[in-house]
Amino acid sequence: MNLPADPLRWHIGLVGYGEVGRILAEDLRTAGVENVLAYDIKFGTDADAPLLAHAAQHGVRPMTSHEFLARAADLVVSAVTASQTVAAAAACAPGMKAGAWFLDFNSASPGAKIDAARLIDTAGGRYVEGAVMTSVPPHRIRVPLLLGGSGAAELAPLLDRLGFAAKVASDKLGVASATKMCRSVMIKGLEAMVIESFTAARAYGVEDAVVASLYETFPGIDWEKQGAYFFQRVIEHGRRRAEEMREVAQTVREVGLEPYSAAGSAERDAWMAAQGDAGVFGRRDGGGFARSADWRVEADRILAAARSEG
Repeated sequence: MNLPADPLRWHIGLVGYGEVGRILAEDLRTAGVENVLAYDIKFGTDADAPLLAHAAQHGVRPMTSHEFLARAADLVVSAVTASQTVAAAAACAPGMKAGAWFLDFNSASPGAKIDAARLIDTAGGRYVEGAVMTSVPPHRIRVPLLLGGSGAAELAPLLDRLGFAAKVASDKLGVASATKMCRSVMIKGLEAMVIESFTAARAYGVEDAVVASLYETFPGIDWEKQGAYFFQRVIEHGRRRAEEMREVAQTVREVGLEPYSAAGSAERDAWMAAQGDAGVFGRRDGGGFARSADWRVEADRILAAARSEG
């Protein structure tokens, strides 16, 4: 299959039309890509109205299945929840055009990426793993992105033409995702630790002393501001973080270590997601929770929920 030389003329299919998928759609359209397609498992359900409204607003064409999207796409970008990484590749594989690209944007373990690659490559597609190295919203399509696989070096400049900030990590699958996953042991783990530490300190009435001590030990971090950010990101995206941290735990297991820290962080994130579902953090309004800029308010909500459970 000969793809158009200019990636801006490609048909680009987004699998997963959540926060990341919608950001990519907006930025690809702004870059001048005329043919942006999307499929999400919520399409055709009672929850699809805001997604379809966004697609219509930005000139994105909704598709009716993974396979139909893959049949039309020169580049498929998979941006689903971590647990669906392999399933999304399996659903797209029957429709992949020979020589079409498949960019796996998901936060999954090296083993999961290798399994997904096998499905796409066997179907005639060209799989490249992508590891998103920080939160997408502040950077949007320019979020730092590590690529891996035999086609990474060829795809990287084409992605840059589309507006991505792609860098080749390795021609070996698993290296890019391992870099991200091992980083997440620290970054996502720090989120979970801050929530646990600050909330427990609040319960004992020692939060000001704990925060002051952290400023002394790590003076380069604004712990009040960073703490509030961590609370809000986990409140808003606890389920997605829990899935990613389960993949992080699997990454650690794949080298023979027991993932005590990663597994605990996954459980904390999952518990936070459950509290959000129960309305602990207020109702969702305009796509987000009724949030407070003060982490103490959220800590009090968490403590109330924990006490009611206990």
